[in-house]
Amino acid sequence: MKKGYFGDFGGRFVPELLMPPLMELEEAMASILPSQEFQRELHGLLHDYAGRETPLTFCPALSEELGFELWLKREDLLHTGAHKINNTLGQALLARHMGKTALIAETGAGQHGVATAAAAARLGMKCTVFMGAEDMERQSANVRRMRLMGADVVAVESGSRTLKDAINAALRAWISLQGSTHYCFGTAAGPYPFPDLVREFQSVIGREARAQMLEKTGALPDAVVAAVGGGSNAIGMFSPFVPDASVRLFGVEAGGTGEAGCLHSAAVNLGRPGVLHGEYTMLLQDENGQILPSGSISAGLDYPGVGPEHAHLAATGRVEYGIAYDHEALSAFQKLCRMEGILPALESSHALAFVLEHRQRFAPGSRVLVNLSGRGDKDMDIVEKALGLQAV
Repeated sequence: MKKGYFGDFGGRFVPELLMPPLMELEEAMASILPSQEFQRELHGLLHDYAGRETPLTFCPALSEELGFELWLKREDLLHTGAHKINNTLGQALLARHMGKTALIAETGAGQHGVATAAAAARLGMKCTVFMGAEDMERQSANVRRMRLMGADVVAVESGSRTLKDAINAALRAWISLQGSTHYCFGTAAGPYPFPDLVREFQSVIGREARAQMLEKTGALPDAVVAAVGGGSNAIGMFSPFVPDASVRLFGVEAGGTGEAGCLHSAAVNLGRPGVLHGEYTMLLQDENGQILPSGSISAGLDYPGVGPEHAHLAATGRVEYGIAYDHEALSAFQKLCRMEGILPALESSHALAFVLEHRQRFAPGSRVLVNLSGRGDKDMDIVEKALGLQAV
């Protein structure tokens, strides 16, 4: 496979001014990341600070209703509330070894921003987070958390005022700040080597889950399911299972309201190949190649593209990519709360919704593993508004 590519997808389509920091990062991945010193420090941070390993939870009530075993990988129990901390601790530590003193990041739902702010504070680095103005409004709790940890949160007013535009702003800022600053990219997308780097740090999810399933059940899961926006939690979960032909893999994209002409974020299912944010991948675009606006009740899935490895896994058929709609995610959110006492993020609720809505695709008695990538505290205002509930 050509360096920087997954089949036909990937690459490094960036302005010349961004080539030096990307090549510097590539070199650091080859020389620093594999070292015993780095791996020892990273393991310590993940274990003692982030709270790894995360549990594997069996859901007895839902399993009885579904007719098969439902297991959850509990990334929601990590420090800062989501899987994002796996990647930010890894990238921040790598940046410090590279001699960088500051981090910049983009964020949609705010979880990557919070995780970057936490990693920067822990390692004594400055932090600036670019966030779409619309996302700042619907995820205001995470904005407050970032600022409490010392991050400067910059509102992005251009374009759709969401994640796509935050990435654009962060990439522009990195051009002038590259000497002292590392861009802590939040998802398994962007120009090479970011898709490889993010997968490297997030694959701890799948490695743990694989070993835990074998320990608890004596067998691998029959199916693994994860939500897909840019795709970091999903690629982290899928990667260790890809060689296991007996394990079916399902990525779940956001379908929005499901109404005719509605905004959605299903780039794999409904997009076409093109270039965005330095990568060639599947995108939502019109016949002239202009990026279309995306939409989802979940800010973390509200992105018009997908990481190039997901595009490749879809093209080869190794991963099946489905769609869950806003109302299905809200229903799954409520069901997990009421039947198992677990509050999932709306992103993760899309993965659970796919299992609930397509239960006939899973054989009776089979073992289905869902990556619960984050917890839903951040989404309470959105859920209450959508369901017409009164705030407690």
